[in-house]
Amino acid sequence: MRSLGYAVRLAALASVISSTAGQAQGGIALGYTDIGAVIGLGGIGGASVAFGGRFEKVFKALPDLGDGLLGLQVGLDWWSWNQSFGNSSSSVSWIPIGVTANYHFKMDNKKIDPFLGAGLGYQIVNATCEVNGIDYCGGSYGSEIYFITKGGIRYFWKDNMALYADVGVGAATLNVGLVWKLK
Repeated sequence: MRSLGYAVRLAALASVISSTAGQAQGGIALGYTDIGAVIGLGGIGGASVAFGGRFEKVFKALPDLGDGLLGLQVGLDWWSWNQSFGNSSSSVSWIPIGVTANYHFKMDNKKIDPFLGAGLGYQIVNATCEVNGIDYCGGSYGSEIYFITKGGIRYFWKDNMALYADVGVGAATLNVGLVWKLK
């Protein structure tokens, strides 16, 4: 639920920014498609940085829901952690893959694109916890399906390129990066 609180704050910030900033060409519209790379900050456990990508296609206008737009986004991230001490070692790699339906708010300022999303993900987890060559993890880490809630924003600094950020479920607390418009 903490992720949803971040998402609401992010959407409110975007509304304030949009009311004070100037107009721009481009932005989100029906049929918009982008792809990009992100770096995750505030990693889970001992992970310091996660790496990932995002792909989204906006496919439906929602005139009855504040003239927003609906997009489908696929996200993939990766992080790992390891440590060794004497005869013991531990390592974990985590690959969350998620699909979210994102609601894009209608904004007068086309440079700003705040969104909220919900969906499902699947995390692939590989872990080892060895002492003297014996694995003690014993299934304590496992792959599973999980529910996603997220909030995010794009800031178009060019018609075909935007700064991107999202908060929510994944390999990091905050993901930042660049996305490039394909259509």
